Amino acid sequence: MVNPEIKIALVDDEELVVKLLDQFLTATGGFKVVLTAFDGSEFLEKLKNGNVIPDIALIDMRMKIMNGIETVTELKKNFPDIKVITLSSHYENSFMGYMLKLGVNAFIPKGISPQLLLEVVQSVYDKGFYLSEDQIEIMRNQISASAPQPKFTKEETLSKRELEVLELICHQYSTAEIAEKLFITKRTVEGHRNNLFLKTGVKNIAGLVVFAVQKHLIDLNEYNLETTEKYKLEK
Repeated sequence: MVNPEIKIALVDDEELVVKLLDQFLTATGGFKVVLTAFDGSEFLEKLKNGNVIPDIALIDMRMKIMNGIETVTELKKNFPDIKVITLSSHYENSFMGYMLKLGVNAFIPKGISPQLLLEVVQSVYDKGFYLSEDQIEIMRNQISASAPQPKFTKEETLSKRELEVLELICHQYSTAEIAEKLFITKRTVEGHRNNLFLKTGVKNIAGLVVFAVQKHLIDLNEYNLETTEKYKLEK
């Protein structure tokens, strides 16, 4: 079975950046740039009037007419299924929590290597999020070691199966891989994932990871180890 091309939108007020990314992604194969825009308002207008919806939007944070935060806010209201990777030339790790809360699926510096960018895009497409090791470390440091384990209310109680799905999501397994591991259908996995969104109140997969860390539902040491080993196997 041939893997489908990942449909990409590029949003940046630097025309040269858009053209270079377009050429790079197209030449790489497996990616199709279906929409380009030079500010957030133009991007949203093209989405509303166009016939093709991208799988992933790469959005620059600093744009003159409508910046990345404003663009993502409006995008999530009107097109919540589009995954978002935000790029910033003024990247700060301290922004990460806010960006995840905003609903982005990955937050990366604009100067990353082309190969890493491809890995980020593929991870967001396959798993719904990308978090680097230093971002995971920030999450670890932001949580007090003496913080008590929160108690779920009756409405928030997660079933055993939902906890199993959540753990596998946090270890970066795709829907198909989770279904295979738990001997259930992909549709059932998607149902459990939707229930997790409803019960936790988060907007995307990255939010589920943050939730699991905050609730002490996953071990970050184990997470980092499995992420590293999985990366080596995929390479």
